[in-house]
Amino acid sequence: MSPKRIIVGVAGGIAAYKACSVVRQLSEAGHEVRVVPTESALRFVGAATFEALSGNPVRTGVFDDVPEVPHVRLGQQADLVLVAPATADLLARAVAGCADDLLTATLLTARCPVLFAPAMHTEMWQHPATVANVATLRERHAVVLEPAFGRLTGADTGAGRLPEPEEITTFAELLLARSDALPYDLSGTKVLVTAGGTREALDPVRFIGNRSSGKQGYAVARVAVQRGADVTLIAGNTAGLADPAGVHVLHATSAAQMHEAVSKHAPDAHVLVMAAAVADYRPVHVAASKIKKAADAAPTIELVRNDDVLAAAVRQRDDGRLPNMRAIVGFAAETGDAQGDVLFHARAKLSRKACDLLVVNAVGDGRAFEVDSNDGWLLGADGTESALEHGSKTLMASRIVDAIAALLRGSGG
Repeated sequence: MSPKRIIVGVAGGIAAYKACSVVRQLSEAGHEVRVVPTESALRFVGAATFEALSGNPVRTGVFDDVPEVPHVRLGQQADLVLVAPATADLLARAVAGCADDLLTATLLTARCPVLFAPAMHTEMWQHPATVANVATLRERHAVVLEPAFGRLTGADTGAGRLPEPEEITTFAELLLARSDALPYDLSGTKVLVTAGGTREALDPVRFIGNRSSGKQGYAVARVAVQRGADVTLIAGNTAGLADPAGVHVLHATSAAQMHEAVSKHAPDAHVLVMAAAVADYRPVHVAASKIKKAADAAPTIELVRNDDVLAAAVRQRDDGRLPNMRAIVGFAAETGDAQGDVLFHARAKLSRKACDLLVVNAVGDGRAFEVDSNDGWLLGADGTESALEHGSKTLMASRIVDAIAALLRGSGG
């Protein structure tokens, strides 16, 4: 992505210190960053810190640098305005159209995407006034992130914690990459996502696994919840990925545990996204103690096939056991061989699985697994096929969720 002009607004909350990491990450990505704090924010983090991190001067008032007309120019020239943290007071002033400082004036003049990352105590986040203000901002096509659940000021814990800087910058990059807004269109939709690889134990030390990092499934969960969905994420082996803000995360190690978790939660879900790399086989016997190295021969490992979690979900829906389910999405990591190319095998898999959408990735040579970018194809049960352009896994997730939302609209969901 070419460098963009980003305004980072900082409101006066204790989470203002995290804005330093946001500014650093965006600057190191090559963007031109200008920090516009409120006066209250400077009581938590000094202007010199933001100036050092951004390389640009910091101003708070509309009467600073009057010949440059910053209260108009900053918003007019920005490619993105990001406010982190966005306090309850800042959200209220943004809704009211206040322009009594440089940040609120910039919000009024901005015609680019606007992203708010709220941070406040749970009671403030849940207050009807804040709920109404957030709804109004979303109606105006601003993106208001769901806050994380965790430790707040003092001993309190709950919803209202600022998402981690990496998650905030991920959505900033997504809004810059998309040619349209990120809609808030999945309110009331329950989405079940699986992610990561499973591990099938050989003994207390060893296992059979795969290279799936879980990053693509986590990205789908992260995008879906920020579009209003109620998201449950069943995570296999994900190498310590941070839980996405606003997502209910469960963990499953083996294919059997993944199958059990999906079977438990699928009846309540409207959408199932099977992004996990579930092992096709498991050892028939699991040694109770570590298998010792033999001097004469290697041990023989007998395998048995695991249940197909995706195919089972499709059958259950067809049998009427998943009455709420409106869309089932599968994933296929494929390579070509003597029989055919990646799409040949993917089309055959879609026919066998009978899911509504199949996301196809070509793997190998550093592609798809354990990297932050991805590309591929999206195959529909109706015969449609579309390419998923190369980009971040979050961008790819947003296109997948676009397709899911279109399916739901078509089914009346």
